[in-house]
Amino acid sequence: MRIGILGGSFDPVHRGHVGVARAVADALGLARVLFLPAAQAPLRDATVRASGAQRAEMLRRALAETGDRRLELCELELRRGGISYAVDTLRALRAELPADEFIWILGADQWARIGAWREPEELARLAGWAVYERPGYGDPAGVVERRDFRLHRVASNAAGVWDISSSAVRARLARGEDVSAWVPDKVIEYIRESGLYDSQ
Repeated sequence: MRIGILGGSFDPVHRGHVGVARAVADALGLARVLFLPAAQAPLRDATVRASGAQRAEMLRRALAETGDRRLELCELELRRGGISYAVDTLRALRAELPADEFIWILGADQWARIGAWREPEELARLAGWAVYERPGYGDPAGVVERRDFRLHRVASNAAGVWDISSSAVRARLARGEDVSAWVPDKVIEYIRESGLYDSQ
C-alpha cells in the first residue's frame, strides 16, 4: 500500500492542507494520507498556539467534514512528545508497516531546507518525497533534485487554494475577520467554542 504523510503544526488546519493531501493522493495513487501533527517542530521558531489535543481535535473535525476516507489523523508524534523528527517517525511507521511504501508530502519551501533535516540520507532511504508548489518558490518542475531522494513533483490544480498559511488564519481570527473561505466549518465552530486565537 502507498501511504502519504503530511506533517505540520496544523495551528490551525486549513483548506490548503486538505487540498494538498487530496491532490497528492490523486496524483500519486495514495491509498491513505496520514495527517501528522508535530509535538514540537525542530525548525520552527514560532510558538504553537493550540495544544496537541486541540490541534488533533481540529484535524479530526476537518477530515470528517471532507468525507474522504483516505485522509486520516495520526497522533504518533503527539504521543511521543518532544521534538518531532521526521526520521524517527518514518522508522516507527516502517517498523509498524514494513510492507508499505511511504511518501512524505511537503511544500517547495520546506524541500529547500531538506539538507537541514536530521539524517537526510536516512530520510531518502525510508520514503519517497512529494513536493508541491508554494508561493515564492516557483513551479515544482523547477525543484532541485537530490540524487539520493525519490522525488515526485505535484503542481497545484486549484489556483489560490494552497496559498494559505496557518499564521495568516490566526491573524485574521485575532482581528475578528471571516475565515470561512480558508478553514473548514467544523474547525471554525471548534475554534469559537474553545476561544482559540482570540488575540495574537
